[in-house]
Amino acid sequence: MHSFRAIPFAVLSFLTTVYGQTFTDCNPLNSTCPPNQALGVANYTIDFTQNTMSDKVWNVTARPINYGDDGAEFTIAEKGQSPTVQSNFFLFFGQVEIIMKPASGQGIVSSMVLQSQDLDEVDWEFIGGNNSYVETNFFSKGNQTDYGNAIWYPIDAPQDSFHNYTLDWSPEKLDWIVNGNIIRTLTYKDAANGLKFPQTPCDVRLGIWAGGDPSQPQGTIDWAGGKTDYDKAPFTMAVKSVRVSDASRGTQYVYGDNTGSYQSIKVLNDTKPLHLDGNNSPSSSQTMSQKWSGLPQTTKYIIIGVVCGVVGLAVIIFGFCCFRQRRAGKHEKLLEDAKYEKMQGEVMAHRMDMNRMRSEHKMMGASSVEHFSPMSPMMGNAGAQYPFPSQASPMIPGRSPNPNGYSNGYAYGGGRGYQKY
Repeated sequence: MHSFRAIPFAVLSFLTTVYGQTFTDCNPLNSTCPPNQALGVANYTIDFTQNTMSDKVWNVTARPINYGDDGAEFTIAEKGQSPTVQSNFFLFFGQVEIIMKPASGQGIVSSMVLQSQDLDEVDWEFIGGNNSYVETNFFSKGNQTDYGNAIWYPIDAPQDSFHNYTLDWSPEKLDWIVNGNIIRTLTYKDAANGLKFPQTPCDVRLGIWAGGDPSQPQGTIDWAGGKTDYDKAPFTMAVKSVRVSDASRGTQYVYGDNTGSYQSIKVLNDTKPLHLDGNNSPSSSQTMSQKWSGLPQTTKYIIIGVVCGVVGLAVIIFGFCCFRQRRAGKHEKLLEDAKYEKMQGEVMAHRMDMNRMRSEHKMMGASSVEHFSPMSPMMGNAGAQYPFPSQASPMIPGRSPNPNGYSNGYAYGGGRGYQKY
Protein backbone atom coordinates (compact mmCIF):
# COMPACT_ATOMS: atom_id res chain seq x y z
CA MET A 1 0.00 0.00 0.00
CA HIS A 2 1.50 3.33 -1.05
CA SER A 3 1.99 6.11 1.45
CA PHE A 4 1.13 9.76 1.08
CA ARG A 5 3.46 12.46 2.38
CA ALA A 6 2.15 15.61 0.70
CA ILE A 7 2.67 17.87 3.72
CA PRO A 8 4.84 20.97 3.12
CA PHE A 9 7.74 21.41 5.49
CA ALA A 10 6.50 24.90 6.34
CA VAL A 11 3.31 23.34 7.65
CA LEU A 12 5.15 20.66 9.58
CA SER A 13 7.16 23.29 11.44
CA PHE A 14 4.00 24.19 13.32
CA LEU A 15 2.89 20.67 14.19
CA THR A 16 4.09 20.79 17.76
CA THR A 17 0.76 22.35 18.62
CA VAL A 18 -1.28 19.75 16.75
CA TYR A 19 -0.86 17.17 19.44
CA GLY A 20 -2.64 19.11 22.12
CA GLN A 21 -3.85 15.88 23.66
CA THR A 22 -0.30 14.79 24.50
CA PHE A 23 0.88 15.74 27.98
CA THR A 24 2.43 14.20 31.06
CA ASP A 25 1.92 14.75 34.78
CA CYS A 26 5.44 13.63 35.66
CA ASN A 27 8.38 12.96 33.34
CA PRO A 28 10.54 10.15 34.76
CA LEU A 29 13.48 11.31 32.65
CA ASN A 30 13.72 14.38 34.87
CA SER A 31 12.39 13.25 38.23
CA THR A 32 11.22 10.29 40.31
CA CYS A 33 7.61 9.55 39.43
CA PRO A 34 4.94 7.30 40.99
CA PRO A 35 4.56 3.79 39.52
CA ASN A 36 2.31 3.34 36.50
CA GLN A 37 -0.82 1.27 37.07
CA ALA A 38 -0.56 -1.76 34.78
CA LEU A 39 -3.49 -3.30 32.95
CA GLY A 40 -2.54 -6.64 34.49
CA VAL A 41 -4.56 -8.97 32.22
CA ALA A 42 -3.96 -10.56 28.84
CA ASN A 43 -6.98 -9.02 27.13
CA TYR A 44 -9.35 -6.28 28.18
CA THR A 45 -12.31 -5.67 25.90
CA ILE A 46 -15.10 -3.14 26.32
CA ASP A 47 -18.04 -2.82 23.94
CA PHE A 48 -19.37 0.73 24.14
CA THR A 49 -22.66 -0.31 22.56
CA GLN A 50 -23.26 -2.37 25.73
CA ASN A 51 -21.13 -0.68 28.43
CA THR A 52 -20.10 2.77 29.51
CA MET A 53 -16.67 3.82 30.75
CA SER A 54 -15.96 3.42 34.44
CA ASP A 55 -14.16 6.26 36.24
CA LYS A 56 -11.84 3.64 37.74
CA VAL A 57 -10.64 2.61 34.29
CA TRP A 58 -11.07 5.72 32.14
CA ASN A 59 -10.40 9.36 32.94
CA VAL A 60 -12.58 11.76 30.93
CA THR A 61 -10.25 14.71 30.51
CA ALA A 62 -12.63 16.75 28.33
CA ARG A 63 -16.37 16.33 27.99
CA PRO A 64 -18.96 15.56 26.73
CA ILE A 65 -19.02 11.85 25.77
CA ASN A 66 -22.35 10.27 24.94
CA TYR A 67 -23.44 6.70 24.19
CA GLY A 68 -25.66 5.60 21.34
CA ASP A 69 -26.20 2.81 18.85
CA ASP A 70 -22.71 3.35 17.43
CA GLY A 71 -21.06 3.17 20.85
CA ALA A 72 -19.13 5.99 22.54
CA GLU A 73 -19.74 9.27 20.72
CA PHE A 74 -17.11 12.01 20.89
CA THR A 75 -18.95 15.07 19.60
CA ILE A 76 -17.96 18.67 18.93
CA ALA A 77 -21.23 20.57 18.94
CA GLU A 78 -19.78 24.03 19.41
CA LYS A 79 -16.53 25.96 19.59
CA GLY A 80 -14.22 25.06 22.46
CA GLN A 81 -15.21 21.40 22.81
CA SER A 82 -12.68 18.56 22.49
CA PRO A 83 -14.04 15.36 24.08
CA THR A 84 -11.11 13.18 25.21
CA VAL A 85 -10.58 10.14 27.43
CA GLN A 86 -7.40 8.64 28.86
CA SER A 87 -7.03 5.17 30.36
CA ASN A 88 -6.01 4.87 34.01
CA PHE A 89 -3.92 1.83 33.09
CA PHE A 90 -0.68 1.44 31.16
CA LEU A 91 0.47 -1.34 28.87
CA PHE A 92 4.10 -2.32 28.44
CA PHE A 93 4.07 -3.58 24.84
CA GLY A 94 1.08 -5.49 23.50
CA GLN A 95 -1.84 -4.53 21.27
CA VAL A 96 -4.49 -1.84 21.11
CA GLU A 97 -7.45 -2.40 18.81
CA ILE A 98 -10.15 0.19 18.23
CA ILE A 99 -13.27 -0.23 16.11
CA MET A 100 -14.11 3.31 15.13
CA LYS A 101 -15.54 5.72 12.59
CA PRO A 102 -13.77 9.11 12.55
CA ALA A 103 -15.65 12.38 12.29
CA SER A 104 -16.19 14.25 9.06
CA GLY A 105 -15.86 18.02 8.87
CA GLN A 106 -13.19 20.40 7.68
CA GLY A 107 -10.55 21.09 10.32
CA ILE A 108 -11.78 18.27 12.62
CA VAL A 109 -9.18 15.76 13.85
CA SER A 110 -10.06 12.30 15.23
CA SER A 111 -7.27 10.44 16.97
CA MET A 112 -6.16 7.39 18.92
CA VAL A 113 -2.87 7.87 20.77
CA LEU A 114 -0.56 5.77 22.91
CA GLN A 115 1.60 7.90 25.17
CA SER A 116 4.01 7.27 28.02
CA GLN A 117 5.01 9.52 30.90
CA ASP A 118 8.35 10.25 29.24
CA LEU A 119 6.41 11.19 26.06
CA ASP A 120 6.97 8.20 23.86
CA GLU A 121 4.04 8.36 21.46
CA VAL A 122 2.24 6.36 18.74
CA ASP A 123 -0.64 7.88 16.72
CA TRP A 124 -3.55 7.26 14.44
CA GLU A 125 -4.81 10.64 13.10
CA PHE A 126 -7.82 11.24 10.82
CA ILE A 127 -8.51 14.58 9.12
CA GLY A 128 -12.23 15.35 8.79
CA GLY A 129 -11.89 16.92 5.35
CA ASN A 130 -10.05 13.88 3.98
CA ASN A 131 -12.14 10.73 3.59
CA SER A 132 -9.41 8.75 1.88
CA TYR A 133 -6.31 8.73 4.11
CA VAL A 134 -5.13 8.11 7.66
CA GLU A 135 -1.93 9.42 9.20
CA THR A 136 0.39 7.09 11.12
CA ASN A 137 2.99 8.76 13.35
CA PHE A 138 5.33 8.20 16.28
CA PHE A 139 7.62 10.20 18.56
CA SER A 140 10.23 9.37 21.15
CA LYS A 141 10.81 11.22 24.43
CA GLY A 142 8.70 14.18 23.34
CA ASN A 143 10.84 15.03 20.32
CA GLN A 144 8.20 16.29 17.90
CA THR A 145 10.71 17.76 15.47
CA ASP A 146 11.00 14.40 13.66
CA TYR A 147 8.53 15.46 11.00
CA GLY A 148 9.49 12.60 8.69
CA ASN A 149 7.89 10.13 11.09
CA ALA A 150 4.39 10.85 9.76
CA ILE A 151 3.21 8.72 6.84
CA TRP A 152 -0.25 8.86 5.28
CA TYR A 153 -1.94 5.71 3.93
CA PRO A 154 -5.07 5.35 1.78
CA ILE A 155 -8.19 4.03 3.52
CA ASP A 156 -11.52 3.13 1.93
CA ALA A 157 -13.98 5.80 3.13
CA PRO A 158 -13.13 5.71 6.86
CA GLN A 159 -15.80 8.30 7.75
CA ASP A 160 -18.59 6.24 6.19
CA SER A 161 -18.10 2.92 7.98
CA PHE A 162 -16.37 1.28 10.92
CA HIS A 163 -12.88 -0.12 10.49
CA ASN A 164 -10.54 -2.02 12.78
CA TYR A 165 -7.42 0.02 13.61
CA THR A 166 -4.82 -1.93 15.57
CA LEU A 167 -1.36 -1.23 16.93
CA ASP A 168 0.79 -4.31 17.48
CA TRP A 169 3.71 -3.24 19.65
CA SER A 170 6.71 -5.27 20.79
CA PRO A 171 10.33 -4.53 21.75
CA GLU A 172 11.35 -5.52 18.22
CA LYS A 173 8.81 -3.66 16.08
CA LEU A 174 5.61 -1.63 15.82
CA ASP A 175 2.87 -2.46 13.29
CA TRP A 176 -0.02 -0.26 12.20
CA ILE A 177 -2.84 -2.57 11.05
CA VAL A 178 -6.13 -1.83 9.28
CA ASN A 179 -8.77 -4.57 9.15
CA GLY A 180 -6.11 -7.21 9.77
CA ASN A 181 -3.71 -5.89 7.09
CA ILE A 182 -0.37 -4.42 8.14
CA ILE A 183 0.06 -1.07 6.39
CA ARG A 184 3.22 0.06 8.17
CA THR A 185 6.03 -1.49 10.22
CA LEU A 186 8.62 0.35 12.29
CA THR A 187 11.46 -1.80 13.58
CA TYR A 188 13.55 -1.04 16.65
CA LYS A 189 16.68 -1.02 14.50
CA ASP A 190 15.24 1.35 11.89
CA ALA A 191 14.32 3.89 14.59
CA ALA A 192 17.93 5.08 15.04
CA ASN A 193 18.83 1.68 16.47
CA GLY A 194 16.20 2.11 19.18
CA LEU A 195 16.95 5.69 20.20
CA LYS A 196 13.75 6.93 18.54
CA PHE A 197 11.65 3.82 19.15
CA PRO A 198 8.62 4.16 21.52
CA GLN A 199 9.41 1.67 24.27
CA THR A 200 8.07 2.77 27.68
CA PRO A 201 4.67 1.95 29.29
CA CYS A 202 1.85 3.85 27.58
CA ASP A 203 -1.74 4.73 28.37
CA VAL A 204 -4.52 4.88 25.75
CA ARG A 205 -6.07 8.19 24.66
CA LEU A 206 -9.11 8.71 22.44
CA GLY A 207 -10.38 12.08 21.34
CA ILE A 208 -11.55 14.61 18.81
CA TRP A 209 -10.51 18.26 18.51
CA ALA A 210 -10.73 21.17 16.09
CA GLY A 211 -7.34 21.55 14.47
CA GLY A 212 -8.97 24.08 12.16
CA ASP A 213 -10.18 26.33 14.97
CA PRO A 214 -9.37 29.98 14.14
CA SER A 215 -7.36 30.21 17.38
CA GLN A 216 -4.85 27.63 16.12
CA PRO A 217 -1.65 28.62 14.28
CA GLN A 218 -1.97 28.75 10.51
CA GLY A 219 0.31 25.74 10.08
CA THR A 220 -1.97 23.66 12.27
CA ILE A 221 -5.06 24.90 10.41
CA ASP A 222 -3.47 23.98 7.08
CA TRP A 223 -2.49 20.52 8.36
CA ALA A 224 -6.05 19.99 9.65
CA GLY A 225 -7.45 20.78 6.19
CA GLY A 226 -8.68 24.33 6.74
CA LYS A 227 -10.74 26.34 9.18
CA THR A 228 -13.57 24.66 11.02
CA ASP A 229 -17.08 25.85 10.18
CA TYR A 230 -19.02 25.37 13.42
CA ASP A 231 -22.27 26.10 11.60
CA LYS A 232 -21.93 22.57 10.21
CA ALA A 233 -21.67 21.03 13.69
CA PRO A 234 -22.11 18.56 15.25
CA PHE A 235 -19.00 16.57 14.32
CA THR A 236 -18.93 13.07 15.85
CA MET A 237 -16.26 10.39 16.16
CA ALA A 238 -17.85 7.05 17.08
CA VAL A 239 -15.94 4.30 18.90
CA LYS A 240 -17.71 0.96 18.96
CA SER A 241 -15.20 -0.99 21.05
CA VAL A 242 -11.69 -1.05 22.45
CA ARG A 243 -9.47 -4.04 23.12
CA VAL A 244 -6.16 -3.78 24.94
CA SER A 245 -3.67 -6.62 25.31
CA ASP A 246 -0.78 -6.11 27.73
CA ALA A 247 2.35 -8.11 26.99
CA SER A 248 3.38 -7.97 30.66
CA ARG A 249 1.49 -9.34 33.65
CA GLY A 250 2.50 -7.00 36.44
CA THR A 251 0.27 -4.66 38.39
CA GLN A 252 2.73 -1.75 38.30
CA TYR A 253 5.51 -0.44 36.07
CA VAL A 254 8.40 1.56 37.52
CA TYR A 255 11.20 3.42 35.73
CA GLY A 256 14.48 2.02 37.06
CA ASP A 257 16.54 4.97 35.86
CA ASN A 258 16.39 8.08 33.67
CA THR A 259 17.36 6.43 30.38
CA GLY A 260 13.86 5.80 29.11
CA SER A 261 14.97 2.38 27.86
CA TYR A 262 12.55 -0.55 28.01
CA GLN A 263 15.27 -2.60 29.71
CA SER A 264 15.12 -0.19 32.66
CA ILE A 265 11.39 -0.73 33.31
CA LYS A 266 10.65 -2.85 36.38
CA VAL A 267 7.50 -5.00 36.44
CA LEU A 268 6.04 -5.23 39.95
CA ASN A 269 3.27 -7.36 41.44
CA ASP A 270 3.02 -5.75 44.86
CA THR A 271 -0.50 -4.31 44.50
CA LYS A 272 -3.96 -5.52 43.54
CA PRO A 273 -4.83 -5.51 39.83
CA LEU A 274 -7.12 -2.89 38.37
CA HIS A 275 -10.83 -3.69 38.59
CA LEU A 276 -11.92 -3.52 34.95
CA ASP A 277 -15.32 -2.52 33.60
CA GLY A 278 -15.40 -4.64 30.46
CA ASN A 279 -14.81 -8.25 29.63
CA ASN A 280 -11.43 -9.88 30.01
CA SER A 281 -11.73 -11.75 26.75
CA PRO A 282 -9.96 -11.76 23.41
CA SER A 283 -11.40 -9.87 20.47
CA SER A 284 -13.01 -11.81 17.66
CA SER A 285 -11.21 -9.60 15.14
CA GLN A 286 -7.77 -10.77 16.25
CA THR A 287 -5.74 -12.78 13.80
CA MET A 288 -3.66 -15.70 15.02
CA SER A 289 -0.53 -13.65 14.40
CA GLN A 290 -1.89 -10.80 16.51
CA LYS A 291 -2.87 -13.15 19.33
CA TRP A 292 0.60 -14.69 19.29
CA SER A 293 2.32 -11.28 19.24
CA GLY A 294 0.26 -10.18 22.22
CA LEU A 295 1.53 -13.00 24.43
CA PRO A 296 4.41 -12.38 26.85
CA GLN A 297 7.73 -13.94 25.90
CA THR A 298 7.66 -16.36 28.84
CA THR A 299 4.24 -17.61 27.79
CA LYS A 300 5.48 -18.04 24.23
CA TYR A 301 8.38 -20.16 25.48
CA ILE A 302 6.00 -22.26 27.58
CA ILE A 303 3.63 -22.77 24.64
CA ILE A 304 6.52 -23.66 22.31
CA GLY A 305 7.86 -26.11 24.91
CA VAL A 306 4.46 -27.72 25.42
CA VAL A 307 3.84 -27.98 21.67
CA CYS A 308 7.29 -29.46 21.09
CA GLY A 309 6.72 -31.88 23.98
CA VAL A 310 3.35 -32.95 22.60
CA VAL A 311 4.79 -33.36 19.10
CA GLY A 312 7.73 -35.34 20.49
CA LEU A 313 5.41 -37.55 22.55
CA ALA A 314 3.21 -38.08 19.51
CA VAL A 315 6.24 -39.10 17.46
CA ILE A 316 7.34 -41.54 20.17
CA ILE A 317 3.85 -43.03 20.48
CA PHE A 318 3.57 -43.28 16.71
CA GLY A 319 6.96 -44.99 16.49
CA PHE A 320 6.06 -47.38 19.31
CA CYS A 321 2.73 -48.22 17.66
CA CYS A 322 4.49 -48.80 14.35
CA PHE A 323 7.05 -51.06 16.08
CA ARG A 324 4.30 -53.04 17.85
CA GLN A 325 2.26 -53.26 14.70
CA ARG A 326 5.29 -54.49 12.80
CA ARG A 327 5.97 -57.16 15.40
CA ALA A 328 2.31 -58.13 15.44
CA GLY A 329 2.39 -58.29 11.64
CA LYS A 330 5.41 -60.55 11.70
CA HIS A 331 3.75 -62.82 14.27
CA GLU A 332 0.55 -62.95 12.24
CA LYS A 333 2.59 -63.77 9.14
CA LEU A 334 4.33 -66.63 10.92
CA LEU A 335 0.97 -68.00 12.08
CA GLU A 336 -0.48 -67.69 8.59
CA ASP A 337 2.61 -69.34 7.09
CA ALA A 338 2.29 -72.21 9.60
CA LYS A 339 -1.39 -72.61 8.74
CA TYR A 340 -0.56 -72.59 5.06
CA GLU A 341 2.18 -75.17 5.48
CA LYS A 342 -0.16 -77.36 7.56
CA MET A 343 -2.83 -77.14 4.90
CA GLN A 344 -0.27 -77.94 2.22
CA GLY A 345 0.82 -80.99 4.25
CA GLU A 346 -2.74 -82.15 4.64
CA VAL A 347 -3.37 -81.71 0.91
CA MET A 348 -0.22 -83.68 0.06
CA ALA A 349 -1.16 -86.45 2.52
CA HIS A 350 -4.64 -86.59 1.03
CA ARG A 351 -3.18 -86.86 -2.46
CA MET A 352 -0.83 -89.63 -1.31
CA ASP A 353 -3.77 -91.51 0.22
CA MET A 354 -5.75 -91.13 -2.98
CA ASN A 355 -2.83 -92.35 -5.07
CA ARG A 356 -2.33 -95.32 -2.74
CA MET A 357 -6.00 -96.23 -2.94
CA ARG A 358 -5.92 -96.03 -6.71
CA SER A 359 -2.85 -98.26 -6.77
CA GLU A 360 -4.46 -100.83 -4.50
CA HIS A 361 -7.60 -100.81 -6.60
CA LYS A 362 -5.60 -101.45 -9.75
CA MET A 363 -3.70 -104.28 -8.06
CA MET A 364 -6.96 -105.89 -7.00
CA GLY A 365 -8.24 -105.69 -10.55
CA ALA A 366 -5.07 -107.27 -11.94
CA SER A 367 -5.29 -110.10 -9.40
CA SER A 368 -8.84 -111.07 -10.46
CA VAL A 369 -7.74 -111.31 -14.09
CA GLU A 370 -4.84 -113.61 -13.18
CA HIS A 371 -6.94 -116.21 -11.20
CA PHE A 372 -9.93 -116.53 -13.55
CA SER A 373 -9.56 -117.59 -17.19
CA PRO A 374 -11.75 -115.95 -19.74
CA MET A 375 -14.86 -117.89 -20.72
CA SER A 376 -14.66 -119.67 -24.10
CA PRO A 377 -17.55 -119.29 -26.49
CA MET A 378 -17.34 -123.04 -27.07
CA MET A 379 -18.12 -123.75 -23.44
CA GLY A 380 -21.60 -124.17 -22.08
CA ASN A 381 -22.73 -123.35 -18.62
CA ALA A 382 -20.38 -125.87 -17.18
CA GLY A 383 -17.49 -124.24 -18.90
CA ALA A 384 -18.46 -120.89 -17.44
CA GLN A 385 -18.72 -122.29 -13.97
CA TYR A 386 -15.91 -124.83 -13.90
CA PRO A 387 -12.72 -123.79 -15.49
CA PHE A 388 -10.30 -126.36 -16.81
CA PRO A 389 -7.18 -127.17 -14.94
CA SER A 390 -4.32 -124.94 -15.88
CA GLN A 391 -2.55 -127.82 -17.69
CA ALA A 392 -5.59 -128.88 -19.79
CA SER A 393 -5.50 -128.22 -23.46
CA PRO A 394 -8.43 -126.46 -25.07
CA MET A 395 -11.14 -128.69 -26.39
CA ILE A 396 -11.03 -129.37 -30.09
CA PRO A 397 -14.26 -130.42 -31.83
CA GLY A 398 -14.31 -134.05 -32.98
CA ARG A 399 -11.70 -135.20 -30.52
CA SER A 400 -12.09 -136.67 -27.08
CA PRO A 401 -10.15 -135.10 -24.32
CA ASN A 402 -9.89 -138.32 -22.35
CA PRO A 403 -7.04 -140.66 -22.77
CA ASN A 404 -9.37 -143.49 -23.65
CA GLY A 405 -10.14 -141.83 -26.91
CA TYR A 406 -13.90 -141.61 -26.76
CA SER A 407 -15.18 -139.71 -29.73
CA ASN A 408 -18.84 -140.35 -29.74
CA GLY A 409 -19.75 -136.74 -29.53
CA TYR A 410 -19.63 -136.52 -25.77
CA ALA A 411 -17.02 -134.68 -23.83
CA TYR A 412 -15.73 -135.75 -20.57
CA GLY A 413 -17.00 -133.52 -17.90
CA GLY A 414 -14.11 -133.79 -15.48
CA GLY A 415 -15.67 -136.47 -13.33
CA ARG A 416 -19.04 -134.81 -13.38
CA GLY A 417 -20.49 -136.90 -16.25
CA TYR A 418 -20.74 -136.42 -19.94
CA GLN A 419 -22.24 -133.44 -21.56
CA LYS A 420 -23.18 -133.15 -25.14
CA TYR A 421 -21.87 -130.32 -27.11
